[in-house]
Amino acid sequence: MTERGHEDTGTAVARMCEEAAALLGAAGGRLARLRVVSGDTEVELEWAPPAPAAPPAHDAPAAAPAALEHPGAHHVASPMVGTFYHAPEPGAAPFVVPGDLVEKGARIGILEAMKLMNPVESDVRGRVVEILVSDGESVDYGRPLVAVLPENP
Repeated sequence: MTERGHEDTGTAVARMCEEAAALLGAAGGRLARLRVVSGDTEVELEWAPPAPAAPPAHDAPAAAPAALEHPGAHHVASPMVGTFYHAPEPGAAPFVVPGDLVEKGARIGILEAMKLMNPVESDVRGRVVEILVSDGESVDYGRPLVAVLPENP
């Protein structure tokens, strides 16, 4: 402080910078502009607009391993977000295993969503060639669950 009761310029600028740093830390985000003026004390902060969120990557699901190992395999996909189970209850036999022939509409698993158990059914008739997700695994909408090689009746 000077004799007149005012901070000297160096102290005022240092204090303003400290306060600006505290504001930045508290507010977060990306700073686009910072203006510090010493005479008559002025601080101006401007944040950059938030970056647009990336669109969900559901446009084209990545090729599952079964697509490479079993050309022509059809993937029965998850109809919703949830947890996929292979069997009706822990310790029970799974609904399907590789080698099983499934009919269109046959249950291949259960999807738990919002505490409700939803049946997952095959949408093609064919031979199960691979189970693509682990029992109890969380899955997104459209995620391939079971690879089936279509067969004619």
